[in-house]
Amino acid sequence: QVQLVESGGGLVQPGGSLRLSCVASGRIFRVNRMGWYRQAPGKERELVAVISSGGYTNYADSVKGRFTISRDSAKNTVYLQMNNPIPEDTAVYYCNVLVVTTAGSLSSNSYWGQGTQVTVSS
Repeated sequence: QVQLVESGGGLVQPGGSLRLSCVASGRIFRVNRMGWYRQAPGKERELVAVISSGGYTNYADSVKGRFTISRDSAKNTVYLQMNNPIPEDTAVYYCNVLVVTTAGSLSSNSYWGQGTQVTVSS
């Protein structure tokens, strides 16, 4: 099994900054794509940002230029730097990783963190 532990959520003022972290542990041979998703009350879960094992990134249009995703592959950790957040960024943020659990396997499994609340308010 693979466990994900998220941290860094909380209350932040508009225009401030916040950094989320997510550490993957357990039965891991290789971590492929890592990413962040979010879900606001009454809305569907949506992609925020993803990063490949090679460092390629993709962002939701709503966060481009404000949020930055990065990873430390040696630590199986993904980060989300949130700069200049706005109230519309308020949501539960979930970490997601695609993990190859055994050597020689061609498939990866998807795992989700428990979620961390981010509230943007003055």
